[in-house]
Amino acid sequence: MKRPTGSRPGKGKGKGTGSGPGASPGQGPAARPGTGPSGGVRAGAVKLRRARKLTPASQRWLTRQLNDPYVQAAQREGWRSRAAYKLIELDERFKLLKPDQRVLDLGAAPGGWTQVAVKQGARIVVGIDLLEIEPIPGSVLIQGDFLDDSMPDRLRELLGGDADLVLSDMAPNTTGHANTDHIRIMALAETALDFALGVLAPGGAFVAKVFQGGSERGMLELLKRHFTQVRHAKPPASRKDSSELYVVAQGYRASRD
Repeated sequence: MKRPTGSRPGKGKGKGTGSGPGASPGQGPAARPGTGPSGGVRAGAVKLRRARKLTPASQRWLTRQLNDPYVQAAQREGWRSRAAYKLIELDERFKLLKPDQRVLDLGAAPGGWTQVAVKQGARIVVGIDLLEIEPIPGSVLIQGDFLDDSMPDRLRELLGGDADLVLSDMAPNTTGHANTDHIRIMALAETALDFALGVLAPGGAFVAKVFQGGSERGMLELLKRHFTQVRHAKPPASRKDSSELYVVAQGYRASRD
């Protein structure tokens, strides 16, 4: 699957915004970031006039979005979010997505990772989020909390068995306080891992967002006990100044302790 290549975008956060809800994924952009749809040199950076209704922080965010080549590529190719390219790049490196898989996407909104899994030929993709997600052909989307007691059985039923791959691109709203943000993202990742250990099939894989510094010691020990390979990666689509990383655990050992 093609993805943007070339210069990496600037600072920002995970899932971003892409084209409107309901868009279907394309093959990935043919043009490199920094080039236009035809592959020529992109026009100069977009600058906004000062808008009275926008705070300086909001104006900086909007300017960054307008000039982000991954946002532009996502809009052009029909991905729900720029984060789709992160999964595409992780898959290129780790060979995560395979035909006929059962894939579970935790915190799936707005649906970029679900789109990629569908595009790569998964047998069934189930996405769940507290927010409503516009339908994505080839997937089953649920609005709800994966921590509800009934949810593991419900999701396993929808998948038609245990999951071959559990994905989590969940991230809390950042506070700007590094220690607080790290604690909050790690709590989400650990919760996703705990859930994944109950629904994964033998040999399955788990991918979750963490922050720089990687997985906490306790989480890392748990991952190494339950998976044959555990690695950290920062895909090129992660903004250069972002502190996010992804933990990729493969080869699930099926003990349920």
